[in-house]
Amino acid sequence: MRFPVANPDFSAFVQRAKDMSPECIYIFIPGGAQPAALGKAFAERGIDLNKTKVLASGEVTAEQALKSMGDAGLGIISAWHYDYKSNAPRNLAFVKLFNEMHGRNPDFFSIGGYDGMHAIYETLKKAGGKTDGDSLIAAAKGLKWESPRGPMSIDPDTRDVVQTIYIRRVQKVGGELVNVPFDKIENVKDPSRARGG
Repeated sequence: MRFPVANPDFSAFVQRAKDMSPECIYIFIPGGAQPAALGKAFAERGIDLNKTKVLASGEVTAEQALKSMGDAGLGIISAWHYDYKSNAPRNLAFVKLFNEMHGRNPDFFSIGGYDGMHAIYETLKKAGGKTDGDSLIAAAKGLKWESPRGPMSIDPDTRDVVQTIYIRRVQKVGGELVNVPFDKIENVKDPSRARGG
């Protein structure tokens, strides 16, 4: 179902989905205030996450979204490329420094900025300081590095990022709602490019 992007009330849409008695509901919405409104609609409309799986992209279960969504988020399954809770040593160092600098945890925008700057730096280094488009594109092809989110690379054929996608479920750990990874898919390429679309 399509709905207005700025819609603050998901009740009618959630009710329509519930009336279909689906095995699962997939959500793709931007972050911000929408995840909390959606969680509220699930709770109000009696969506039982034990009977109907709720699948989402990571914006829906980002740290701030879960704080505003409350227990209505419990059980949501998402697929995402980064979570500040990762215990990878490089991520622990990144989260610590980010908190010292900004007084909050990094999010997917933060890691995107980190990896973007890293890729620019390494591409310039590999291009020997040349800054023309052809030199930079050639230098970026096949670039590989270890990010706080995990192994990253630039596909030499499509020039898209290749990364690990983590499959997570919202659970309460130590009284806090968090995404707990239970699976991962490594070396994920852009699906539309991978099939030639």
